[in-house]
Amino acid sequence: MSLINTTVLPFKTQAFQAGKGFFQVTNEDLKGKWSLVVFYPADFTFVCPTELEDLADKYEEFKKLGVEIYSVSTDTHFSHKAWADTSDAIKKVQYVMLGDPTGTITRNFGVMIEEEGLALRGSFLINPEGQIKLCEIHDNGIGRDAGEMLRKAKAAKYVAEHPGEVCPAKWNEGAETLKPSLDLVGKI
Repeated sequence: MSLINTTVLPFKTQAFQAGKGFFQVTNEDLKGKWSLVVFYPADFTFVCPTELEDLADKYEEFKKLGVEIYSVSTDTHFSHKAWADTSDAIKKVQYVMLGDPTGTITRNFGVMIEEEGLALRGSFLINPEGQIKLCEIHDNGIGRDAGEMLRKAKAAKYVAEHPGEVCPAKWNEGAETLKPSLDLVGKI
């Protein structure tokens, strides 16, 4: 079953954020703004810090767009802090890092690898109403590109703000969109 257009299921967890320390985050905190929830397998690994650093490098662009980033692994918030204290890549992370040691959030989003207790690489863009508008899940050996996630966030936000318009393949901000109609059938 697809998670697209479903509402984020309830959760409550502890988080770490540089400069803010430890605090609680719930599904309700995702409402009222666009959110990008990014799952990764584990702290102190190999591909994960490259992805989180890439997101950190684009974080200001996401914030300007009105999108808050939440990274999630099945580690604890304590582990997130220790990783930030010891890794040059993770020191750059200014967005919220959610701990999910019970696996509740990871299961809610359908990315738990049960036999390992770890998450698949999953990216979920959530609108201000708490509905999932974008979902991408793939094998843990394949790192993501924050620039592509930003492009997709811009497209999703554009479509939400411009009813009746859609963004074609490779659409970038400022490019032409489409207005689906009978006149376009068979002409694209």
